[in-house]
Amino acid sequence: MSADVNMSAGSTDTVDHGKVVVRCPADGSVVGSVPAMSTAEVADLARRLRAAQPEWERLGSEGRSKWLYAWCDWILDNQDHLLRLVQLEGGKSWGDASIEALASTQAIKYFADNVASFLADKRPRPSGLPNKVKRLRVRYRPHQLVGTVMPWNYPLAMPMLDIPAALAAGAAVLSKPSEVTPLAWQAAVEGWNEIGAPPVLGCATGRGETGAAVVDHVDMIQFTGSTKTGRMVAARAGERLIPCSLELGGKDAMIVLADADLERAANGAVWGGMFNCGQSCTAIERVYVEEAVYDEFVRLVVEKTARLRQGMDAPHSFEADIGALANEAQREIVQRQVADALERGARVLTGGRAAAGEGCMYEATVLVDVDHSMACMNEETFGPTLPIMKVADQDEAVRFANDSAYGLSASIWTKDHEVAYELSQRLEVGAVNVNNAMLNVFQFPVPHSGWKDSGVGARFGGEQGVLKYCRAQAYVTDRIEAKSELQWYPYTRPIGRLQARMVNLLAARDWRRRLGRSSGR
Repeated sequence: MSADVNMSAGSTDTVDHGKVVVRCPADGSVVGSVPAMSTAEVADLARRLRAAQPEWERLGSEGRSKWLYAWCDWILDNQDHLLRLVQLEGGKSWGDASIEALASTQAIKYFADNVASFLADKRPRPSGLPNKVKRLRVRYRPHQLVGTVMPWNYPLAMPMLDIPAALAAGAAVLSKPSEVTPLAWQAAVEGWNEIGAPPVLGCATGRGETGAAVVDHVDMIQFTGSTKTGRMVAARAGERLIPCSLELGGKDAMIVLADADLERAANGAVWGGMFNCGQSCTAIERVYVEEAVYDEFVRLVVEKTARLRQGMDAPHSFEADIGALANEAQREIVQRQVADALERGARVLTGGRAAAGEGCMYEATVLVDVDHSMACMNEETFGPTLPIMKVADQDEAVRFANDSAYGLSASIWTKDHEVAYELSQRLEVGAVNVNNAMLNVFQFPVPHSGWKDSGVGARFGGEQGVLKYCRAQAYVTDRIEAKSELQWYPYTRPIGRLQARMVNLLAARDWRRRLGRSSGR
């Protein structure tokens, strides 16, 4: 997810140097403001969260789940208010905004439902004959304070994909929303406090220095944002010797084979490329189509893209499909990439310019005659563009799909699932969707991980979605407790000879070596 999170002093509009003003990118109006917390205030919040964590952990999985369920109920009861904040601070269409309530509540429920089994002690079998009298146990203790630094593209759903799992694990959480879209998450944290939950969830609002302070005061960090900023977070985590999990940029490829259902593929391309105005980590950002169906696929995509309605519609009206880009800087990236493509010989078949009127709108755009010399094919866009490239066959499609610094996810569109499976093993990405787009993001039992420059670690993955916020502790006991052990002091020649014989007897696979008749030196 590459919506950037500034970790240095930023240029966000402020009032009295103590507030961050939030403006709607659809029309420039002021939506609200949040405190710009100082590093000292972040440190104080971190101390309070740490103080509350031990009692939270002692509640156990069942006790913590009860609070998570109550929070889910609060979100359901207040979803219109939350989604309106999501829409206003992000300039989204109501349809794009509304999916965040679904993602949020489903994530909470999944981890609350399953945390007890995920955290259950493991009892591995001892290895080797000498250890048969040992009892082995692995148990999991949470990092006391987990930090999350989030991007601006999904201000409610994105933190909900991580924070319920950390809370379920027994950690306290210090969260930092983007200064661009902090309002919905701040309201959700207020909801946690409103239900009377233990004070183990904090919200640090502010700009880059606030986010840097979060990284400096936690025991584990989950960061979602740009690759550039992710490197800074990883470097600081390395200096502090704390674990970090990073979901970073993407340039997801779509491969359309000649036997694909073109109607479905075209619908998937338009939704996967334009949802949230293209501002998704797993958005389809480049399309490779086999030559035999290229013209028909392009025709369908252009027809469907041209029909998209753009704007910020009234709640529940569903009168718009896509909204605005989050800020002017993002629109400038899109404009630059389109201009670069046109200069290098590409053609725009629909869109290709900023939308008329106020706000950071950019028309849904389809580009053809593109190649890998163009920025739109090798740089992350995070905007409503869909560059489509003709390829000779599936091998060429795979080669171009892998020709990227990023490796978040990809999609293959074909009626032959055996072919899809074979091709998926050749793609250098963390997830592959077949005949669907962005599907893996909401599949909590499987990992959502980035390869190459797209990240380190993974989100979700069943029990790993909770265990990533924990430390594993080995617990070893004896079935029989003698007065002494064979390997303890004092060393003697008889015991030494016995141990030497045991080395061969227990490790060798043939009788010559077992009996110590080795031909070696």
